Amino acid sequence: MSNHTSTLGPQHPLRHELSDEIHARPSNSLETPSRATYVAVLIEPANRARELQHLADLCRQFEVAAPGVESSHFSAKLGGLSIRWERHGEFSGYTFVVPGLSPTPFSEPPVSLLPAGWLAALPGSILVAAHAKVIAAKTLEPDAELLASQFEGNIVVGGSVGEGVGAIFSDFKVHADGFSRVVLIDAGYTPRQAGRMLQRIFEIETYRMMALLALPVARHYMAKLADMEAELATVTTDIAARSGDDEALLQHVTRLAAEVERGLAASQFRFRACGAYANIVGARISELRERRLPGIQPIGEFMTRRFTPAVATCATVLDRLYGLSERVARASALLSTRVDIARERQNQALLASMDQRAKMQLRLQETVEGLSVIAIVYYAASVVGLIAKSFKSGGLHVEPDFIVGASIPVLAALVILGTRAARRRAAMD
Repeated sequence: MSNHTSTLGPQHPLRHELSDEIHARPSNSLETPSRATYVAVLIEPANRARELQHLADLCRQFEVAAPGVESSHFSAKLGGLSIRWERHGEFSGYTFVVPGLSPTPFSEPPVSLLPAGWLAALPGSILVAAHAKVIAAKTLEPDAELLASQFEGNIVVGGSVGEGVGAIFSDFKVHADGFSRVVLIDAGYTPRQAGRMLQRIFEIETYRMMALLALPVARHYMAKLADMEAELATVTTDIAARSGDDEALLQHVTRLAAEVERGLAASQFRFRACGAYANIVGARISELRERRLPGIQPIGEFMTRRFTPAVATCATVLDRLYGLSERVARASALLSTRVDIARERQNQALLASMDQRAKMQLRLQETVEGLSVIAIVYYAASVVGLIAKSFKSGGLHVEPDFIVGASIPVLAALVILGTRAARRRAAMD
């Protein structure tokens, strides 16, 4: 058999890995009837090794090969129980499936076949836990008594999905056993289609909850934002009215800017993740291809009325944080400019004062230099007088007083010239 790839040139080292990624997580095949349990667990990166070890312990009990250290998904048959595990960025999802229905609604769930205590010992914290059942039916018209018995009388939402080949119903409530409930009506699905539909409803619930993790953060910052915006308004008013010390106002604005940036750093990831998860929820709802059934609110409409406002609240808080950060930055820049101008004026006044002092010092120096010239000439003339007297004592006919008087102009000229020369050398240095 010829090798058709031999004609290809050098291939990117990640080509096959990236190509296989789209096939990495195929949906389960679900026979009708069957029961399923889905659990989504929030897990820290530090606990990933414990998670794999916990999964490996389960596989060892059923004598099944465990997932590898680098695995991000895994599926296996554990006796009559099928397990599927997927690792995501912030959470891991576990899906357990067994064939057939329970004698009473949502009794004997698939997780009851797990070893005692294994599910409770999962590393991380459970965010989503749901039981589901796949029921065969010839019609999709909702049976009020059936829905009431399955969901304990709660308000049920759902509709026809998959171009009218089936229907999905749920009350999106956590029941007394800690699980929510989903019913998938199969009126002609293939096993693969049924698995995809159930996976979509599980993903809708999971990503909805992941998105809503940002809602408590948004509520926390909504109250703080109102206070910070009022504080900024007060500072801005003081800036406009030029009331208060600019340095003190700048320190106030700097503290406010630090508080806003701290809030952004603490919440930005959560709010961005909320938007990304909300987009996935919208995509999964679209993939259901839902149609309204009489007397039942569709899942898409339910999410639009209940979930979308929460996501919009988170987006609004993030926008307000960014807007407040920009306004604080502008106020800080304005105050910094004013403070810089005030400092420049102070520097100019200081320089003018220093120039005035320099002029005064120069005048004083010139005065001192004049006095110094007189003193030097006086002492030099005294020396000349002593020399003249010594010459007279030695027999020379000189008049010491005349010689002293005549030397004074010469000495004064020499001292003045020497002083100026010294000043010029100092200026050049």
